[in-house]
Amino acid sequence: MNILNKINKSEDIKKLNNKEKGILAKEIRELILDVVSKNGGHLASNLGVVELTIALHSVFNFPQDKIVWDVGHQSYVHKILTGRKDRIYTIRKINGLSGFPKTNESEYDVFNTGHSSTSISASLGIARANKLMGNLNHTIAVIGDGALTGGMALEALNDAGNSNANITVILNDNEMSISKNIGGMNNLLNLLRTRKLYTKSNYVIKNLLSKIPIIGPRLVVFFRRVKRMFKQLLLNTMYFEDIGFTYLGPVDGHDIKKLENILKESKNISGPVLIHVKTVKGKGYEFAEKYPDKFHSISPFNIETGEKKQNWGKDYSKVFGDTLTHLADKNEKIVAITASMCQGTGLYEFSKKYPERFFDIGIAEQHALTLASGMASQGYIPVVPIYSSFLQRGFDQVIHDICMNNIPVIIGIDRAGLVGNDGETHQGIFDLSFLNLIPNLNILSPKNFKELELMLEFATKLNKPIAIRYPRGKEKSLFNKNDEIELGKAEIIQEGKDVCIFAIGKMVEKAYEVAQILNKENIQTEVINMRFLKPIDEDIILKNKDKLLVTIEDNTLKGGLYTEVINVLNKNNILKKVYGFGYNDKFIEHGTIDELEKKYGLDSENISRTIKKWILN
Repeated sequence: MNILNKINKSEDIKKLNNKEKGILAKEIRELILDVVSKNGGHLASNLGVVELTIALHSVFNFPQDKIVWDVGHQSYVHKILTGRKDRIYTIRKINGLSGFPKTNESEYDVFNTGHSSTSISASLGIARANKLMGNLNHTIAVIGDGALTGGMALEALNDAGNSNANITVILNDNEMSISKNIGGMNNLLNLLRTRKLYTKSNYVIKNLLSKIPIIGPRLVVFFRRVKRMFKQLLLNTMYFEDIGFTYLGPVDGHDIKKLENILKESKNISGPVLIHVKTVKGKGYEFAEKYPDKFHSISPFNIETGEKKQNWGKDYSKVFGDTLTHLADKNEKIVAITASMCQGTGLYEFSKKYPERFFDIGIAEQHALTLASGMASQGYIPVVPIYSSFLQRGFDQVIHDICMNNIPVIIGIDRAGLVGNDGETHQGIFDLSFLNLIPNLNILSPKNFKELELMLEFATKLNKPIAIRYPRGKEKSLFNKNDEIELGKAEIIQEGKDVCIFAIGKMVEKAYEVAQILNKENIQTEVINMRFLKPIDEDIILKNKDKLLVTIEDNTLKGGLYTEVINVLNKNNILKKVYGFGYNDKFIEHGTIDELEKKYGLDSENISRTIKKWILN
């Protein structure tokens, strides 16, 4: 029996009985497993919300009712149930479905998401807009995978609890973010998971008591007071109810009937509601249940063995983590801080070897940076690796708490430049520009693994705020030369009299490839590894002022290397055309890095062909 073939829109789910919905859940898991094993993507989080998503579509009337998925990486099931199952094999491929909700894909996707802890704020905004318009539709925020540790989520909870808005928050509690959840909020959820009386339904008992003639309504009020007294005895704090939510749950997130009952109950409660749903991340696939962090986001893999189809070997994150561990062997002042990305940022070995010097503070990038600033103020050397697109959330902390205090915090900017299939919310193409604005901050980017090692060692000795920017993935091993790092000094990779290419970070590889192509055309090309965006090497720019000047960077052109080279020339009253290769005022969609670089003209063939035209003109 293939139930999934019958589902072409959300309304079709309402026609199924409980048995058919159970079969549908099994079929969806099989489909997601097959798709992700071929395309890569977020597996464990999607397997964990199959029944929840079916129940939501059974009870609510989407798209009239609105749903916002926090982060959005768990929305594959939602896409399958809303008319996109025939395109699901295109997910995360160029010109295919996004791995996250996209309003331009479907009317069922009402808000674009990709970063953590935004869903409650967005949903509250939608609910308040509905109220102003006299619209009685429901608004649902699904938040989980540790996103409740984010400060923005807590701010939104505080506001929503005092709002009387028609908003339902689904807390998908799987005890995981990407790594294992930690912190006080997780301890609170542990308490909520373990007690029993709190799961009794307000709505059912209210109905029973209200039927008693004359005294019924007074009994309802009395019961509520007694129930709250018992809650206070069972819990040290009633956080959600104390801030204004009606709390329902916990409920088994893999029992569709129970989920539907509690969702229906929530529809009859006015004001903000929080439903605590207990799920298993990776549900239904043995390897994902056992290793949910490994299967949170994974490249194509073998379903039978759970092993990746391609062994990527050492990458920049691993080199960063290994180097930091080696440096920590010799310097006990070095500490590492992560915002729930221990594995992703290469800190696993450090965390095991130096647990007392390792701090996982949950999904809270702003807190991570100011925490680091506080530790640095007391003589420690904090190192905070954060994905480039997530570092955007800590912009004020870099300015106010690190650089304004001129405190020696080392920021590792992981996943800088294009990251590929995760798409526009995760591409790291703005960090050079927004960090370049900040006084006192030194910005470096290595051309290869060895230079990353040298830069990290240099950073631990600089005693100044410093950001080291490096890409996702591997190096091409094009260079044997790796000069020692000197503050604000570039490195000459290759000399040439016709063209000078200034490149930074990963794009030095690209510049070198371009130079080899041009040299074969008798266009003598100099390649400069800038190393530092800030302080920039002005001398080497001025030395090459009489050549055709080209910059290559995996960053937006505004405010990055291209802008800095022009600024140096202008500062020295040199009116000179500079040609820049980078990304120009656009959010970059999903696709492989090679596909996207070719589409936006950053492949070696296009760059060399374009430079040749400029030379001939």
